[in-house]
This record gives sequence, C-alpha cells and structure tokens, in this order.
Amino acid sequence: MSYVVTIDGPAGAGKSSVAKRAARELGIKYLDTGAIYRAIALILAKSEISPDNEEFLREALSEVRIELRDNSVLVNDFDVSGEIRTPEVDELASVYSALPVVRSALLGLQQDQEKYGSIIAEGRDVGSVVFPDAKVKFFLTASPEARAKRRYLERISKGKDANYDEILAAIKHRDDNDSKRKTAPLTVPEGAIYLDTSDMTEDEAVKFIVDRVNEALTTK
Repeated sequence: MSYVVTIDGPAGAGKSSVAKRAARELGIKYLDTGAIYRAIALILAKSEISPDNEEFLREALSEVRIELRDNSVLVNDFDVSGEIRTPEVDELASVYSALPVVRSALLGLQQDQEKYGSIIAEGRDVGSVVFPDAKVKFFLTASPEARAKRRYLERISKGKDANYDEILAAIKHRDDNDSKRKTAPLTVPEGAIYLDTSDMTEDEAVKFIVDRVNEALTTK
C-alpha cells in the first residue's frame, strides 16, 4: 500500500537535500514542490505577468505544463533546472506562491503525484494543505543564522559570489512573507514531528526521518 510523507519548513532549512536522501533510503519517490513554484514564478516573471493581474495569471497558468523528471524540472518541455536555483527566483517564488490563483492551479498537480506510488513531499504547506492525511508529517527547521550559514557555504562551494549578511536578511524577509501571507501560510501542520536541525548534521536529520517513518509503517 502506498503512503505519503511530508516535510514542511522555512526557506533554507535543508528540506530538499534531506527529503531526497530519505526518499532514496526508503525506496520511494521524491516530490520537490518548491521546484514547481519556482518554475511557475520564473515563467510568469519572464512573461511579464504582474502578480496583481489575476485574469492574465489564470490564463497563463492554464497553458503551463510542468514535469519533474529525475533531477530536472521541465516547463513546456524546456529544462529550467538551473535557472530556478537563484536568490532572485527565490524571491519571485515567495511573491507568486502567495497568490490563491497560483496555489489553486498547482494543488491538483501536486496531489496527482500520489497515484504514482509512495512519495516524500517537501514544501511549506504539504502537510497542512496538499497532503493533510499523510502517513507521517515533519516540520524541519533551523535558526535563521544556521540556515544562512549553510546557504552561504553552499554557494561558495559552487564558486558563486555570496554575502552572509545579505543571505541572512533575505531568509528573514522570506520567513516573514511566508508566515504572514493569507493563503497557505507557513505553519507547523497538525500532528507533525518538529525537528530543529540547527545543531544536527544532514546525516543525523536523514536518519531521524527514516527511523520515524519506518516506525510508523510497522505500527498498527
């Protein structure tokens, strides 16, 4: 029988890398909901469709096809995987994902993934809105400082320019936006296991999640 695991949490908490590894260890599919929202934000911004223009937004969204294929994100058959992983798109995603018309359009796309088998989904409302009946829910977080340091080191390791103070300010701004938006605000889902990884390694976080899921699967 298939099941769903959800991991919610703020920007930069390491949800994607932890979810990917946990999915591999559990032998299930990984659903990166954040990539879906970043891809939509990128396309809408490139099309110069204002977040205030609901009519144009609705029309544009009806014509967009998104496919998550292995480690690639395709929009209308174009690979945008590299383009969506930038600070600029992070900010765009925060703006567009707060819009009811956008979240409504993408809700069905995310929920449809369950029919393809067991999945682990990560995002900001997967446990509260997208999959409220998930088998196991987690809320993975870390202090803004810990998240900023991780993102700073990640960019430096990839040879990119990075400024810790700017990254920290951006994370705090994103947290504020995500927690205060009217539609699907960032919140701890009911029944979720709270996991603060500020002082944990990625290996420890992955093991914690895999162990809790296995426990839940063996509990009648």
